[in-house]
Amino acid sequence: MEGSSTKGVLSHLSLLEVQTRSRKARAQQPSRVKELQKKAEALLAQRDQLKAEIQTHKDLQKLRASLDKQHEEEEEEEEEEEEEEEEMNEDSENSQLLRLMAKQTQLKDLLHAHHISGGYNVTKTSQGKGVCVSVVTAYEGVFLETYNLELDLKPRLRVGRHNVPPFIPLTRLVEQSGMQTDIRTLLDPLSQHLNAFAGRKQQLKLVKELHKSVEVLESNVLCSLLVLMFTLPAEKAVVLCSLDYTDHTRSLPTRLHFECGEKELLDSPAWKRSRSLLQETPVHKALTTMREMGNIV
Repeated sequence: MEGSSTKGVLSHLSLLEVQTRSRKARAQQPSRVKELQKKAEALLAQRDQLKAEIQTHKDLQKLRASLDKQHEEEEEEEEEEEEEEEEMNEDSENSQLLRLMAKQTQLKDLLHAHHISGGYNVTKTSQGKGVCVSVVTAYEGVFLETYNLELDLKPRLRVGRHNVPPFIPLTRLVEQSGMQTDIRTLLDPLSQHLNAFAGRKQQLKLVKELHKSVEVLESNVLCSLLVLMFTLPAEKAVVLCSLDYTDHTRSLPTRLHFECGEKELLDSPAWKRSRSLLQETPVHKALTTMREMGNIV
């Protein structure tokens, strides 16, 4: 009897436990439903936002294509552009805002290209199939010539039209560069060559302007060879000075040679200093110091 009584009590307790769990589940069900409803509403709102962003992106792509087309046919189809702009204004109340956003993305693309190219000035070509990179030369804080290269982007990156002087080894620089992955491997060495040439050319110009007593006997187009004639103040003798710029990426000479009938004079401390000045200082500045020292007229 005890055994059956115990079983009866246990069965009753189990029933009470099941009923308690059932009541708790029913009590929690409304809060669970509310939680699921909120989650569903959040997902719907996210879906609507994504749809709006996708539509805006599509509109921007259309506007970008329209802007590029307008830029290419700017001179030939001005009337058609005006009609397109009017239609765009009528299509949507937000067309002006979308147009500004499209222009902003264009500017961001150019800024990105400017950053990738290491700070060189970059503009789109009129054909819209490439970019034009400008390399500005300067010497002693004075801006000089600007050289331009058109880079075709497809099917692979290559140099198109340019105004780089023929004596600058552009073809060799292209071959030695890794421009397909890093355009700066071409632009940096090219800038070195162009700026060094501009510096040598500017020095020659300043020699002619500032030192009338110094005669320029010889120079070449690249300004890599310069032969000067100095007149000595006391002896009235002359000294020939040959400056050889064998390193075309620098504006200072790599070799220097004096010729004079009085060899003992060239071995003097004053002329040894003059040799150092001409090798380590821009030639027009070196000549100014040499004249102040009394070595030349």
